[in-house]
Amino acid sequence: MTGSTAAAGERARHLYVHVPFCAHRCGYCDFVTAVGRHDEHAAYVGALLHELELRRDLLADTLETVYLGGGTPTYLEQGALVRLLAALPAAAELTVEANPETVAPDLARLLVEHGVDRVSLGAQSFQADLLSTLERQATPQAVREAARTLRAAGLGNLSLDLIYGIPGQSAGDLEADLEALVELAPEHVSAYELEAKPGTRFTLAHGRALEQQSASMEHYMQLVTETLGRHGYRWYETANFCRKTPGEERDLRSRHNLGYWLGHDYVGLGIGAVSTVGENRWENAPALAGYLAAAKASSLPPSRHESLSPALRAWERAMLGLRLDEGVSEEAVAPTLDRDGLERMIEAGLAERASGAVRLTPRGRLLGDAVTVELLAELPADGVAQARELAPAS
Repeated sequence: MTGSTAAAGERARHLYVHVPFCAHRCGYCDFVTAVGRHDEHAAYVGALLHELELRRDLLADTLETVYLGGGTPTYLEQGALVRLLAALPAAAELTVEANPETVAPDLARLLVEHGVDRVSLGAQSFQADLLSTLERQATPQAVREAARTLRAAGLGNLSLDLIYGIPGQSAGDLEADLEALVELAPEHVSAYELEAKPGTRFTLAHGRALEQQSASMEHYMQLVTETLGRHGYRWYETANFCRKTPGEERDLRSRHNLGYWLGHDYVGLGIGAVSTVGENRWENAPALAGYLAAAKASSLPPSRHESLSPALRAWERAMLGLRLDEGVSEEAVAPTLDRDGLERMIEAGLAERASGAVRLTPRGRLLGDAVTVELLAELPADGVAQARELAPAS
C-alpha cells in the first residue's frame, strides 16, 4: 500500500505537501522545519516530485484538495516554488500557507497564476509586542499589507491564523486582535490556543506566564467564538470559522481539513508527512538528508508504518468528527460511543442528538476534549500503541 498501487476504492482524494523551510524557527513551533538551506530548496522540490511519482497510484484520478504546508512554502526559492506548483495534480481546492513577510506583489501574482485559490496566512497577532513574544518576524503592518496584496492579485479565499493565550496577552489584547482581523474580512479564520511543548526554549522562557494564561483559555475561546459569530462567521470546527455567504452559495470551510475530520484517506509528501490510506498509515522520517538521499537512490523515503484496525479508524472518526458543529453520524460510530457517557453528557447539556448525529452543544464545544472523552468508549486495545494526535492544517 505504501508503494505505488492501491485499490480504486481506496485511492485518496486529498494530498498534503510539506515544505519545511523557514527564515526563522519560532520558539513555540514544533513542526518539522529547516532554517534557511537555500542551496537545498531545488533538490528538495525534486525529491518531492520523485515521491509524488512513486505514490501517484495511491491518489484518485480527480483530487478534492492539495495543501502546501510547512514550514513556510512561500519561503521557497521562486524557481523551486514555480516548479512545484506546476507539477502538482489538479484539485478543486489548492491551498498554500504563507508568512506575511514573504508576500510581495510578484509572489501573490505567481500563486494566483499557478492555480492557488486559497492562502492560509499566519497572522497570529496584530500587536508588535505579542508578535515579538512569539518570535514572529512580521510586523502588524506587514500582516495587513500581505492580506491586501493577496486580494489585489485576485485571491478570493483568504484564511488568517490567530493565536491566543500568548504570554502577556490580556482579554483586551485579544479583542483588539479580533477587531483588526475582522477589518480584513477573511473568508476563513483559524484561532488556536497557544500550545508550547515541554522542554522547548519557549516554555523555558515563558513557563510561568503560560501557566497563568491557562486559567483564561476558556474565556478567551468564548470571546473568539462570540466575536466572530457576531461578525457573521460560522464556528464549524473547534478552532475554525468560515464566513457565511447569502444563501450559502459558497462553502468556505477548509475542504482539506474537512477531509481529515471526516476520516477521509490522504497522502502526505515530504519530511515528517503522514499518510493514511485504507488500513495503512505511515509517517516519513523527519531528516532532510535522508529524504534527499532516498530520492537520489530512486527509492521511497524512510518511514514508520502502522496497520489500522477498523475499530481504531472508527474511534478516530468519532474523535475528530465531534470537533465539527454538525457532529458525527451516530450510526457510523456506534461501536465507539460510551452509551452511559453519552446520556450523562446529554443530561448535562453538553451533547445532543440531532438528525441522526451526535454533536456537542456550544457549551460542550467550549469544554472540547473534556466532553469528548466522556462520549467515547475506551480506545481499542489493538490501537493503543497506534493512537496519535492528528493535527490538520489551517
